[in-house]
Amino acid sequence: MFEKILVANRGEIALRVMRTCNEMGITTVAIYSDIDKNALHTRYADEACYVGPSPSLQSYLNADKIIEISKEAGVDAIHPGYGFLAENPEFAFKCVENKIIFIGPDSWAMAKAGDKIASRKFVKKEGIPVTPGSDEAVEDNDALEIATAIGFPVILKSSAGGGGISMGVVEDKKDLFKQLEIARSSSLSAFGNPNIFIEKYLIKPRHIEFQILADRHGNIIHLGERECSIQRRFQKLIEETPSVVFDEKTRQEIGERAVEIARLAEYTNAGTIEFLYDGNEFYFNEVNARLQVEHPITEIITAIDLVKNQIKIASGETLEYSQKNIQFKGWAMECRINAEDPYNNFLPSPGVITRYEPPGSIGVRIDSGLVVGSEIPTYYDSLFAKVITWGDSRGTVVVRMKRALKEMHVEGIDTNIPFHLKVLEDKSFQKGDIDTTFINRKGIIDRLREEGEKHRIEMTRTAAVVSAAIALSDEGITNYLKVDKKVNEIQPFSKWRMSGRHYQISRRPLR
Repeated sequence: MFEKILVANRGEIALRVMRTCNEMGITTVAIYSDIDKNALHTRYADEACYVGPSPSLQSYLNADKIIEISKEAGVDAIHPGYGFLAENPEFAFKCVENKIIFIGPDSWAMAKAGDKIASRKFVKKEGIPVTPGSDEAVEDNDALEIATAIGFPVILKSSAGGGGISMGVVEDKKDLFKQLEIARSSSLSAFGNPNIFIEKYLIKPRHIEFQILADRHGNIIHLGERECSIQRRFQKLIEETPSVVFDEKTRQEIGERAVEIARLAEYTNAGTIEFLYDGNEFYFNEVNARLQVEHPITEIITAIDLVKNQIKIASGETLEYSQKNIQFKGWAMECRINAEDPYNNFLPSPGVITRYEPPGSIGVRIDSGLVVGSEIPTYYDSLFAKVITWGDSRGTVVVRMKRALKEMHVEGIDTNIPFHLKVLEDKSFQKGDIDTTFINRKGIIDRLREEGEKHRIEMTRTAAVVSAAIALSDEGITNYLKVDKKVNEIQPFSKWRMSGRHYQISRRPLR
């Protein structure tokens, strides 16, 4: 077993990995950029090393610098977490070149499975259904012919992409080349790879993924499905397990398909096989060759620590589980908490945390890298916490999640908690009637935007009232407020406080 592991990541996932290492008696090394010098993951690790300036390309994406730090620190292995270099086959290969174990799939398996065009090819060759689309990167001279043959609408995807980056729906041929140019540019910027392929856009699919574990001795198992259909701009926001569309027979059938795909890719370690379900058929979508953001919900219903198993597999150990002894207990759900303003078109909301009170009690797990004083920077993804709830039924989990989100208080930044509550309160969601178009179909973003605009109008009016009242005496202000009831009715969206002759309008929603 390893004695020292460097975690090549930051925030909640770095802390998550380090906690399992701590339980296993493994020394941890953190890396940090300028902005993360005092971050919680930096302080939690046994050792912490400066990796570079705040921008990702100069720090958490600087593969050569991370290898250099790892060698100087004398680590046995590197855990990449998710994002950054987690699915970079060149980085995985550099680790091997420098006699450092990469805790993930081999570089060549990652290249085969992680490249979406390559994975489509070998899966299709084996007769596993894939969404109709191109099997090569498209060029301008053949894009229209391919899209027309498939039938509009189509979706453009980056061969090297993830997290919804570079993906775009094209409704009509007149927009194809413009969207193709945008997708290529975005893909090149994000992944260093401009290759784009085209798929048929399924109108109302469910996004279903299977968690797999594969050791180096040929043993592969799946740990059930996760439903990830609640998405915005192709980015997952709420995940749950199991899915309401699965019975045991379907789980066994699609689970075996996922295991077979992993076997075909000669895949090892933890990974996810993703499918789109249109109500009739499960189409292979992609392989995520890493630990997923939503892995905690699988851990909760299986009582299996995925990070611990990643480490054991990387060290050469044999899986201690077989498929027949995997047991699923209850239901679990995760809400991703991002620093963004849902009332203002999800505008990013960086800042310093001035208040942080996470929820608790039975069936609630919080994965977060925050404390009061933590800074949410502009340089990285806005995800800063995950609220996970467990219960004996889906209904229990939804109620528990609503309770947990209402208990969670974060100040200093805006969060997307109001968005999550809107979804959880929707009757269709509560019945499990969901798909990847759910948010737009239900007009949730539009409703939040309208509420935000109403709030801004009310705040402008309140500011005018306060400005006019400042000239009055304290007694006059008190009488004015008693008469103007509308000012007091602005809650729960806003309130204002008076302290002597200092007046402050708060933009923070009340709960």
